[in-house]
Amino acid sequence: MTHRRKRALNAMRPISFHPNFTKHADGSVLACCGDTKVLCNTSIAEGVPKFLREQNKGWLTAEYSMLPRATHTRTDRESTRGKQTGRTIEIQRLIGRSLRAAIDLYKLGDHTITIDCDVLQADGGTRTTAINGAMVSLTLAMQKMQYAKKLTTDPIRHLITACSIGVLNQQPYLDLDYYEDSHADVDCNIVLTEHGELIEIQGTAEGTPFPKQTLFDMVNIAEATQAQILEAMRACISPSMPDA
Repeated sequence: MTHRRKRALNAMRPISFHPNFTKHADGSVLACCGDTKVLCNTSIAEGVPKFLREQNKGWLTAEYSMLPRATHTRTDRESTRGKQTGRTIEIQRLIGRSLRAAIDLYKLGDHTITIDCDVLQADGGTRTTAINGAMVSLTLAMQKMQYAKKLTTDPIRHLITACSIGVLNQQPYLDLDYYEDSHADVDCNIVLTEHGELIEIQGTAEGTPFPKQTLFDMVNIAEATQAQILEAMRACISPSMPDA
């Protein structure tokens, strides 16, 4: 590996959230982590899917896509291929599962939330950046619904955070960029509640199996870096007041 990392192994790239990035969405955020940029838009519609009718709760789902020039070379839009790739389906299911852990669907009432996560620029960690951006976008949308008196109570249970951690040359690396990710021996994505509870761990040995202590080490790194992510989230959420 000739790539030279310009930050500590346990340091994240600069992370930021830019609210109200688009005009028409109920909640909109541009989430940035280093050179990875993901636009997260939340849309709220009345009604729920058939399988949830008469259960007195709402629903949340997510969609994920990567723009053709988000990467070094152009990739075709999935719509031109006629179907989504397995990677896309897996990532949007991960985003949906993660965000459903953050919201009380019974307090949401007869509404369906769709969060669109579109990768504008990719340099590693697109799914974790999408989850973090989706959390902020969802929170802004819920604030707007309460401000409009469409909700009487806040359905957000807690904030959630996600980060990527990999192992290269037997060393854990936090927040891999594209080059690091493509050379990692272990690739892991960890989603936590703001209280440090685990929501999901996606961890894969790309070659040689790894000991469980490595997994514990990666979880500890995710917990240690959570405060930085939460600080950036709250800086975006706290001063926001939805437009009337």
